[in-house]
Amino acid sequence: MKQPLAYIHPDAKIADSVVIDPFVTIDKNVIIGEGTRIGSNVTILEGTRIGKNCNIFPGAVIGAIPQDLKFKGEDTLAIIGDNTTIRECVTINRGTIAKHKTVVGNNCLIMAYSHVAHDCIVGNNVILGNGTQLAGEVIIDDFAILSAHILVHQFSHIGSHVMIQGGSGVNKDVPPFVKAGRDPLSYAGINSIGLRRRGFTNEQIRDIQDIYRYLFQSRMNTSLAIERIEAELPATNERDEILQFVRNSPRGIIKGYSN
Repeated sequence: MKQPLAYIHPDAKIADSVVIDPFVTIDKNVIIGEGTRIGSNVTILEGTRIGKNCNIFPGAVIGAIPQDLKFKGEDTLAIIGDNTTIRECVTINRGTIAKHKTVVGNNCLIMAYSHVAHDCIVGNNVILGNGTQLAGEVIIDDFAILSAHILVHQFSHIGSHVMIQGGSGVNKDVPPFVKAGRDPLSYAGINSIGLRRRGFTNEQIRDIQDIYRYLFQSRMNTSLAIERIEAELPATNERDEILQFVRNSPRGIIKGYSN
């Protein structure tokens, strides 16, 4: 729906069913899919791709150039999937030469005043609480929930089905299926409630708990714990996902719970 009080670059490709409120700015080289609504005072800049049935609330800025002094104006993208909600005053920067794109997946909720920096890859069904800030090249896997006012260090990786306590600072990788909290950020158990809501069986949850007992509660170092897990616990998709995550973590994973 055309809005006479909005500025829309003639080269922008916008589906006929998109609703655009007053005082929106949409730059060139922008694509917006069917059924999306763009609230008032939203700014959508060059290189943005927004999927179907998204809801962008007032004051959001999507596709601004990276806050990275190495950026030299290269052509990069900011990609938003389908059915994603972006609340008031969220900022999502486009990529740099590192990955050439910043991605927020499908069915996400990015709450007010959050920031997604250059080259972040945010999976599907992710929730970022109010004021959460992602530095550059952060990866967040599917179904992760970050509560309000979390600061995530650059290059950090947060696994699938993770829940992180509000106000936390994330400077190590957070492996899948866990809850994390305290300062410094530490393992705080399995996200069992979230896993049950998403259809994990009691047996799957018990197997995950057994794996993390080796990693976080056995007093073994990580390498020995991995050896013992592979030797003594049954092979499952969840086990393989956890072990692959830990092995591929250049920053190292968070520590176990300690008093």
